[in-house]
Amino acid sequence: MSDTAEFASQVLLVAAVGILALLSNRLTERIKIPAPLLVLVAAAVAVQAIPAVHQPPERTVERLVTVALVCILFNGGLHMGARRVREAAVPILVIGVLGTFLTAGAIAVFIHAAVGLDWFPSLLIATAISPTDPAVVFSVLGQREVSGRSGTILEGESGANDPVGIALMASLIAAGGVSGGAFVHIAAEFTLQMGVGALVGVVGGRALLWFMRAVPLPSEGLYALRTAAGVLVLYGAATLAHGSGFLAVFVAGILLGDARAPYKREIERFHSALASLGEIVAFVVLGLTVDLAELTRLDVWVPGVAIAAVLAFVVRPVFVGLCLLPARLERNERAFVLFAGLKGAVPILLGSFILADHVAGAERLYAIVVVVVLFSVLVQGSLVPSVAGWLHLPMRTAEPQPWALGVRLADEPESAHQLTVTPGSPADGRRIDDLDCLPEDAWLSLVVRDGRLLPVRGDSELRAGDVVLVIADPDEADALTATFTAPA
Repeated sequence: MSDTAEFASQVLLVAAVGILALLSNRLTERIKIPAPLLVLVAAAVAVQAIPAVHQPPERTVERLVTVALVCILFNGGLHMGARRVREAAVPILVIGVLGTFLTAGAIAVFIHAAVGLDWFPSLLIATAISPTDPAVVFSVLGQREVSGRSGTILEGESGANDPVGIALMASLIAAGGVSGGAFVHIAAEFTLQMGVGALVGVVGGRALLWFMRAVPLPSEGLYALRTAAGVLVLYGAATLAHGSGFLAVFVAGILLGDARAPYKREIERFHSALASLGEIVAFVVLGLTVDLAELTRLDVWVPGVAIAAVLAFVVRPVFVGLCLLPARLERNERAFVLFAGLKGAVPILLGSFILADHVAGAERLYAIVVVVVLFSVLVQGSLVPSVAGWLHLPMRTAEPQPWALGVRLADEPESAHQLTVTPGSPADGRRIDDLDCLPEDAWLSLVVRDGRLLPVRGDSELRAGDVVLVIADPDEADALTATFTAPA
């Protein structure tokens, strides 16, 4: 076979795998098993059954998954935005930092006592399986989205505890053991990574926003590419400064989430697609590293299942539950957040760090981490829709909206305000001509209800969930928010 034909066959194989991975999302709507798990298992089977498929080098796996995770975290921050984060900032920080430490410490004690591993490998496994991946939860729920602060907390927890878990694992491996001096080194290294990462994220995010707004480009398609390149710059700069590059890109995404910028919608769509691609790449590459024969060993799957069960049904409800007390969530919302702490790509990535560092018994430790993730996604993940129904969790259906209506302007439309009518707001259930609280010079020009345009007349009655476009002076933003949004 010629080089061209061989390359074409490789491209065909990769494209076919990508299409199958995308179509697996349709399958998971019926069988309630997250698509990432199907991709992971398929890759693990392929590397064992197809001689032409080889296990990639550990360093290659680490780099590919790192880039994928950068894309996923930035898009997560971009999707949340600063406004949503402010509503749940305290519980997100408490769960993301303190909750991760408490979870890692408690499960390490269990591993040391029940499995019989030394303290250092126990801490490595515990640290690897502490971060959560609510994106897996949302893939199981399909078109249903968790409404209220519980959904924000789930997303924010993942974005916060992924960098925390990665920084803690890097500090543990650098320390090389457990001792008084090692804990001092771990604390200092962790604090440095978090501090530098947050600083680079804030400064770099503001600089990137200025760059997006102030420097025009000759083509629309270049704006999203510039943002992607800027995100990679932030990751590289934070990492070289001994900070957490993952935290930097997550913070930068949050700062850019609610900000206006040229071609912002196109940039958001591009990064959403890039994050979806990154998730597929991460699980395919990580699946290629899984040795199915290793998972069948009695000293792997038995402790793995025991650790996963204790983590899901004892450690997380107790210790993360304590961290959630100040959040003042409803009981059903708190119960769902505690149950939905599923594991995803990050624990397996952290397990690959153990392999790359050649810790004693690394293959067994890595296999145990994989078993924990498989249990979490398969058992907990398959139960998530049922648990959401049993708890009567407030949810909304996010129907696809493939059609868009818009206009292009040369200057920033500062006078255009897009708002959503919330239940209990002054506009909810009121006719447009009865909105006395609307600023005098404001003009309601567009109303979208259930994905359909409505005629705007004085006798048109607004309802909760309507999306409205109001033309008003930029200084009237607070008054408009008060009209269409219910008080907290």
